[in-house]
Amino acid sequence: DGQADVVTLFYSQFKSVIQQVPTGKQLIPAVVEGDAAPIDLNGAVYEYEPSEEEILETLLPRNLTTQILAALYENQAGFFGSQMAAMDNATRNAGDLINALTLQYNRKRQAQITTELIEIIAGAEAL
Repeated sequence: DGQADVVTLFYSQFKSVIQQVPTGKQLIPAVVEGDAAPIDLNGAVYEYEPSEEEILETLLPRNLTTQILAALYENQAGFFGSQMAAMDNATRNAGDLINALTLQYNRKRQAQITTELIEIIAGAEAL
């Protein structure tokens, strides 16, 4: 029926390119972080315009939207970081493979040239 006691948002918090931390954040009911000392109003009464209810009706959905958007950005940053690390590793491995194959090719070519020179010299001595 669209009601919930607690709403928790789970996402990957971006720490670095190679580290993302699974994180859960309670959205509803709102959890206030930090220890703020109560303000002594000395009996003063404040009137709000628009009313406190109207302010909360406007700010609470924006707060939830902002927290969800921040979590989406954290997830996206983690994805891009992982993707960048994977592509860097693939590029490095391809470079290593190219170097190894080039070395192998040069050795076989050198062995072929040496074999041909030996055959030419052996043919010249036979004459």
